[in-house]
Amino acid sequence: MFKTSAIFRTVCGTRYDAFGWPRNGDGVRYGASVSTRIRSSGVTASASRNDWAFRVLEGADTERYWFAVTAGGDPSYDAWVRGLSSAPLLIMAFAHKDGYLDRYAEPDKGWTDRDEARWCAPYWFVDTGMAVLLMLQTAVDEGLGACFFGIPVERIQAVKDEFGVPAAYAPIGVVSVGYPAPDRRSPSLKRGRRGVRDVVHRAQWDSR
Repeated sequence: MFKTSAIFRTVCGTRYDAFGWPRNGDGVRYGASVSTRIRSSGVTASASRNDWAFRVLEGADTERYWFAVTAGGDPSYDAWVRGLSSAPLLIMAFAHKDGYLDRYAEPDKGWTDRDEARWCAPYWFVDTGMAVLLMLQTAVDEGLGACFFGIPVERIQAVKDEFGVPAAYAPIGVVSVGYPAPDRRSPSLKRGRRGVRDVVHRAQWDSR
């Protein structure tokens, strides 16, 4: 039987949400090797086709991102991201559907076309999400704070234009990394979390 380490339990038990704002702790920057490890972990995710992409933003590039995503936007959104925008590292994650459709139309995969109807789920999004989760866990393992959030729909094209992202790549969101600020508990926690018996089904769907 495998023993679960305390570190692994801590990493898996950490909530990656919008209420533990990453920040640049008093101007102290983490080492380049830490940033590299976080990015590298996103490449190792299990996947049908390792064809996602990341755009890493640091320094002036983070300012370019926040300008593109908030310029002329909703003032309430600007207020929501005020603490988040101090994070020194942003990693935009992109899914690439064409890469999956092309790969599975090759002879060794047995399909002869790019018909999306063959896919039970859009795995180009699923796999990119798995890669993001690995980066979040790696950040926590390094003692940092991390948050995954989406790009406002109406600003997606502006962000892609700002960084020259090819049209075929669809953003699923952004990982922000920095030193964790004091936690602010979400009011949503009052609703409680669904327990294992509410989520896990055996045999028939309603069996527990």
